[in-house]
Amino acid sequence: MKISTLLTLFPLLMPASVLAGTVLYTDSHHPPTNNDASVTVIYLDGPEQLQTQLFGALSSNPDEAQRQAQAVLQSPQWQVHEQELATVYRAVVRAWELGVKKVPAVVFDNRDVVYGTADIARATALHAKSLEGQ
Repeated sequence: MKISTLLTLFPLLMPASVLAGTVLYTDSHHPPTNNDASVTVIYLDGPEQLQTQLFGALSSNPDEAQRQAQAVLQSPQWQVHEQELATVYRAVVRAWELGVKKVPAVVFDNRDVVYGTADIARATALHAKSLEGQ
């Protein structure tokens, strides 16, 4: 497993209250821009991407696909991969719990959301502007 993957997943291992702050919920088609280290980035297509990485392209033959999948599931690395999958799925569940309707979505303090941009600076400015109007 790459260290960058671990660092990306590390925030997901913490309780949800620790993630209060700024979180970008996005997908691989909307990468973050103008990001800083204080913003957690959650890729909602992470489970699909990770499964593709782990299992690759399975055969169209059902028996062969089953053998291929069983080989992955019985590998010595599977326990680590299973934890990775659980972690990325927890992030998807968290987005659902927060009521995220579409991506990209920048969520501030588990309360306010700016939809339609993965540009953190722009979302932060829009959020600040909305708070001024209150």
